[in-house]
Amino acid sequence: MLENLTGIIIHLIQSSGYPGIFVLMVLNAAAIPFPSEVTLPFSGFLASAGKLSITLVIITGILGDLVGSIIAYGVGFFLEEALLLNLIKKYGKLILVTEHDYEKTTQWIKKHGAPVVFVGKMTPGIKSFISVAAGITEIKFVKFVIGNLLASIIYVTIVTNIGFYLGSKWNSIGGYFKKFELVIVIFIVLAAVWYVNYKLKIFKFKK
Repeated sequence: MLENLTGIIIHLIQSSGYPGIFVLMVLNAAAIPFPSEVTLPFSGFLASAGKLSITLVIITGILGDLVGSIIAYGVGFFLEEALLLNLIKKYGKLILVTEHDYEKTTQWIKKHGAPVVFVGKMTPGIKSFISVAAGITEIKFVKFVIGNLLASIIYVTIVTNIGFYLGSKWNSIGGYFKKFELVIVIFIVLAAVWYVNYKLKIFKFKK
């Protein structure tokens, strides 16, 4: 299935350029599984070959991700939770979302608030569902947009540039993406340590 999706993504980008990138990023951010891990590196590769502009690819990717995320937020915000859970039970496998993903993500947001959107948008496994979860938990829209946009700028820029510098080896993104995932995990751990220390004053630093 992934190979078929990859073929569709490549064909759409090659045939339509920036509009194709925009549509694919909207779909991905709206929890429809057209992986940005294929869209962005391949677009970066085309930019390295002079067929696209790396700047326009990044801008298009960010805008598409933002629009798709707002759509997903709206779905979570306006849809009844019971109906949404029923849809996940029936069709969750098609969009790679399980009831466990739903429960874990919504609990995470309820506990930690808007910063979870920023971290979640760059975390594999939940990034495509984080916007729906933000809508469900009714995080303030402005805070959601800010967190989403900041994460998108970082994520889209890094992943697109990996494809740009890999050139024709863009499809080896997997190894690089695992390293990027590790960086995110380290960031989350350090942020958690800082927060605990800030609250409990375990370590005191002289000014």
